[in-house]
Amino acid sequence: MKIERIAPILTVDDLPTAIAEHTSVLGMHVVMHMDWVAFLADGTGRQIGLVTADATASVNPDVSVFVDDVETAHAAALAAGVEIVHPLSTEEWGVRRFFYRDSSGRVINVGTHT
Repeated sequence: MKIERIAPILTVDDLPTAIAEHTSVLGMHVVMHMDWVAFLADGTGRQIGLVTADATASVNPDVSVFVDDVETAHAAALAAGVEIVHPLSTEEWGVRRFFYRDSSGRVINVGTHT
């Protein structure tokens, strides 16, 4: 399994305001935007996610890790015995993902583009 991208995800109260703040201060641009989530990037591929409330999960993730093989990552999470807080699922926006909670309570979104 190869990690393709890692991005912190900030839970925000007001998505348009957060986008305006972070693009102005950090000089990033919007690369993905839906009503409840946006990802901003710089010119080198570094990204940050902003989310109000996840559309299909009951909890917001703290970090997003995209991999080339989410099935292998999911099997590794099950074998490690970590708590799966959002099941492996294919989302309507073209992502297959699952969330797990680590021993420090952080929620990690592991996914791949479909």
